[in-house]
Amino acid sequence: MLKVLIVEDEDIIRKGLAYTIDWLSMDCMIVGDAENGKVGLEMIKKHRPDIVILDIIMPEMNGIEMLEMAKSSELPSFKSIILTSYTEFDYAHKAMKLEVSDYLLKPVDEDELAVTINRVKQTMQDNKVYSNIMELTKKKELDKLVDWDIYLTQDTLNNSYVSQALYKIRDHYNEKISLEALAEELNVSTSYLSRKFKEATSHTFLELLSKYRIQKAISLLKKGTYRVYEVSDLTGFSDYKNFCVVFKKYTQTSPTEFVKNTGCIIRE
Repeated sequence: MLKVLIVEDEDIIRKGLAYTIDWLSMDCMIVGDAENGKVGLEMIKKHRPDIVILDIIMPEMNGIEMLEMAKSSELPSFKSIILTSYTEFDYAHKAMKLEVSDYLLKPVDEDELAVTINRVKQTMQDNKVYSNIMELTKKKELDKLVDWDIYLTQDTLNNSYVSQALYKIRDHYNEKISLEALAEELNVSTSYLSRKFKEATSHTFLELLSKYRIQKAISLLKKGTYRVYEVSDLTGFSDYKNFCVVFKKYTQTSPTEFVKNTGCIIRE
């Protein structure tokens, strides 16, 4: 549930927003209301809201000054929605530099408010997904989920069964392969091969296969040549839904969100 702070000097507007709007239906809760920017800034520090709905022209400290102070104080980031009138658009324009998310004309219409809140929530979700992707990219976890220099060591190569299983993953990841079929091919029991593989790599056969397939999927998605479902087929996932589940497991985002937030272009 998102925390909302209202900063507005007109008492009837402030109280009306705080106490007559069905915030729960928007998955929000009011954490406070302030009559000017000075009090609003203190409440931002205290409550750390996700969204601040604020007027521009207020006594003590106006809305623009409050946003500037909050930004310069390196407080946790929040989304801001400006309450404005037709005569205040010059002020609203200045707020654009402070990355204001949206504007609402007074008097506030509840349906328009709900649309605005949903739009801001979507932006927050997109930013969260983007941040997750960027954080994973910094750690090189996306492009190198499987590092063959780590797995193809002398220890694994000395065990012919394990080494053949690793090569099977590397060279045939886009085909229908399984530990059971490989064990039969190598004429060993599935349990033996599973145990030895886990001992040598610290992963199950399916885990390593899935990670390598996702690594390849990421490379294909970045090229922007294929549709997401085509990438699923090209990387050995027979079921699209399973591909999406596994992709999200290792990247914390869906394939389509990954494409959207990394600026990739998918062929139509």
